[in-house]
Amino acid sequence: MIVPVLLVAGALGAGKTTLLNHLLANPDGRRIAAVVNDFGAVDIDAQLLGTVTEEVISLKNGCICCSLQGDLLRTLSAVIKRDPAPDAIVIETSGISDPAEIIRNLMDPVIFKVAPLETVVTLVDPQRLRDAPELEQDALWRSQLRAADFALLTKTDLLDRVALDEVRAVVGRHKPQSAIFEVAHGIVPPDLLFSRELRAPRAMPRQMPVMSEPFATVTWTSRAPLSLARFQQVIGQLAARTLRIKGLLLFTEHPGKPILFQSVATRGTLAPAPLPPADGLTAQLVLIGREGEIAADQIDAVMRGIEMS
Repeated sequence: MIVPVLLVAGALGAGKTTLLNHLLANPDGRRIAAVVNDFGAVDIDAQLLGTVTEEVISLKNGCICCSLQGDLLRTLSAVIKRDPAPDAIVIETSGISDPAEIIRNLMDPVIFKVAPLETVVTLVDPQRLRDAPELEQDALWRSQLRAADFALLTKTDLLDRVALDEVRAVVGRHKPQSAIFEVAHGIVPPDLLFSRELRAPRAMPRQMPVMSEPFATVTWTSRAPLSLARFQQVIGQLAARTLRIKGLLLFTEHPGKPILFQSVATRGTLAPAPLPPADGLTAQLVLIGREGEIAADQIDAVMRGIEMS
């Protein structure tokens, strides 16, 4: 059983619990377990989240990047063994946590095999950044932002366009604009946070508000022999125009050994896959990007470069 992990970071009051509450209430057909960490004896976040799901596990009296590190790893192991197991795990860090150490532990090969780190998002409160511009020089704030695949500007309904553009410019000094998204009321499309399943049919999501930025999905398949060396050469072209990629591939360099490729923002991984692509295919990829920035013919033109004649 493989259960992907979403790590949610950000300063105190940035809107992490609001995002997690919305995600748990609108799981897009997924069974989601949440691990929350509030620095203190009383875990307020877990109490709030408990109103929308029973799948909340609380780590109390410490920061999961330091004193509760062992508890986190034990908790992940216990959650995966539940019956039924969740489809995904969301870890909400404390506002005073540096996610870098958490990420380092989640990338441990033993953990990654069963609970791969899927996405890291860091939330930024634009109004706070405007009120306290010195926050940009804070080492923890910068580390939280540096660790993120995507930076989410929260509470954007409270600021006008000029103010938001000013904040985007500040955050843009630390993250590419393509990795910055604007969020109101914690609403984030699940496809931005979790890659699509390749085989299992997806449950129809409940109708809900969406972010202002629409997304497009492209599926690419092949039956031709594929070159791993060529794939590694062209994947950078795809990363520059997509937000997420997930796929199963068979390469001629490794006959009979299916490979799972996943990328989010600029972070990509290749790992052994339990099953090959479906229906005798050699490649089965799902790519997600901003609408208007990816197109099937463009993706096909790039990907045909990995096929061997």
